[in-house]
Amino acid sequence: MVDHLQIIPPKFVYTNLLKKSFPQSKLIGMKLITITTDFGNQNGFTGTMRGVIYNIAPDVQIADITNEIPAQDVRSGSLALWRAVPFFPAGTVHLAVVDPGVGTARRPIAAKLGDQFFVLPDNGLITPMLEDAEAAGQEVTIVHLDKPEFFLPSVYTTFHGRDIFSPCAAHLAAGVKIETMGTIINDPVRTPLPKPIKTESGYQANIIVVDVFGNCSTSLRVNQIPDLSKTELKIKGQTIDGIIPSYGHRKVGDLVAVTDSEGFVEIAVVNGSAAKTFGIALDDVVEVVFHD
Repeated sequence: MVDHLQIIPPKFVYTNLLKKSFPQSKLIGMKLITITTDFGNQNGFTGTMRGVIYNIAPDVQIADITNEIPAQDVRSGSLALWRAVPFFPAGTVHLAVVDPGVGTARRPIAAKLGDQFFVLPDNGLITPMLEDAEAAGQEVTIVHLDKPEFFLPSVYTTFHGRDIFSPCAAHLAAGVKIETMGTIINDPVRTPLPKPIKTESGYQANIIVVDVFGNCSTSLRVNQIPDLSKTELKIKGQTIDGIIPSYGHRKVGDLVAVTDSEGFVEIAVVNGSAAKTFGIALDDVVEVVFHD
């Protein structure tokens, strides 16, 4: 059975750097909502959500993080959101809908984690951001969105993204206090990431992200490795010697290990797809061996 990882938060380093780099006036007072979904762009679902938001908060700015999360893949949705959140200003409302349990007893929730707000289903989507806030001792307020006056007049059981989450996000962006929007809870659903397991020779890690290029990030952070040049990775019958600075340090087609943009060990094929070439998928095991 795989243990679980208390995610080492990058957020607070990034946030502090951003606040030092830009005038404080640019980080305060902006009405901004991000959208993260698995809806795609074919059927107009996110466009409809934008219409709902603009009717309630016409001055808000909306930024898509992604609408291409694999269908019903809550963990991929939470990771995409977690990686983006640190780069948004204080007071941003993050609207996320990856919701295979829509229309069931799962709760719609809103959260204030530090200086960021979240509106999303209570299905574990919030986990990495919540763990970051708790690890940093930041303010954590989570409410069950159970007050219909903040919903659309008609709520359909198959589109809470439009009928519940979008209007609630708009009300938050318009200045409604989160505590007035529902009942405070302290038991949100959590779905932690796999944790790398220490072995006699190194670690056993897992693939936690496969990106659009077919690059495969592991659950092991580079700062957990004593010597990048004396590290061996094994996956799908393949062996990788050493962790290199970037893809261009090897020739096209080589299977390599690099550091991804969040500090995790990533497996990639130079100018190709590690996922397609070697059939690498989420949760696949990676053996990491340290040599003297």
